[in-house]
Amino acid sequence: MAIEVKIPAVGESITSGVVSAWHKKSGDFVNEGETLFTLETDKVSTEIVAEKAGVLETKVSEGREVKIGEVVATIDDSKRPPEEKKEEKAKKKEPQEKKKESEPEKKATEETERKQSAEKPLSPAVRRIVEEEELGPEKIPGTGKGGRLTKADVLAAVQERGKAGEKMEAREVEPSADGRFVRKKISPLRRKIAQQLVMAQHTAAILTTFNECDMSAVQELRSKSQEEFTKKNGVKLGLMSFFVKACVNALKAVPVVNGRIEDDDFIQNNFYDIGVAVGTERGLVVPVVRDADKKSFADLERDIFDYASRAREGKLKIEDLQGGTFTITNGGV
Repeated sequence: MAIEVKIPAVGESITSGVVSAWHKKSGDFVNEGETLFTLETDKVSTEIVAEKAGVLETKVSEGREVKIGEVVATIDDSKRPPEEKKEEKAKKKEPQEKKKESEPEKKATEETERKQSAEKPLSPAVRRIVEEEELGPEKIPGTGKGGRLTKADVLAAVQERGKAGEKMEAREVEPSADGRFVRKKISPLRRKIAQQLVMAQHTAAILTTFNECDMSAVQELRSKSQEEFTKKNGVKLGLMSFFVKACVNALKAVPVVNGRIEDDDFIQNNFYDIGVAVGTERGLVVPVVRDADKKSFADLERDIFDYASRAREGKLKIEDLQGGTFTITNGGV
């Protein structure tokens, strides 16, 4: 009989989720209690297990959004495990062949050893990784003495899980035609976190922190090169071009900061348009230096000087203020 696998209710106000990963494939025989797939919602991520043993047939693909109560798979509990069928055939063979351990028996032995390893106590180092990474030790084959789990075993399991996540993410990545940005689907959990952070900005007192850094090398370079730089480029070497260069390098080192959330997608920008705050009599404006990563110190200083001059004269255009990916503000001297 085919048993339906449905999306369970996982909490109040949750009406849907995403099948983020299938741990079993169509045609696989699953045992009662084995993990079938991971369900991710805007509040929790949980593993759904098989209620009966049988052959699995999946109905939806990974990454698909599903409703609570929707049928995502069936389990045919009338079918037996492949091991049992092979054992029946093995019984009909000649006595001398019975002396050899059959493949199903080997698998059964390995399964027994794996279960025993899960029941054996874990070392403090292994237990810490298992708890921090939320791993199921019974699902990890142990290579230690007596089938015990070693630190290398659990670290390998963490790495394999990471590779599976990268493959899933790669399927959901959509680059733009010009290659200037990449659009990625964000999970319901991350979407909820983003909404909560935005709400916190509106409802909580925001703290500003200050960190000092040693600028003596920059000041020394400016003093030595100022005259030659000004004569060659027609503009002074200020501090803001150094700040722009530093921010571009930081954004390249941590690309996720150079992005934004748009509806249900995360937009990863592959360009660096840096907004630079300029104070005027009319108030603060933030013109944008385009493609700052491709410009020299002289180019940056010219752009900033030109924007500052036009801002004070009220000649900035609306497009000069749009499309920045990161902003530098000037706290004054």
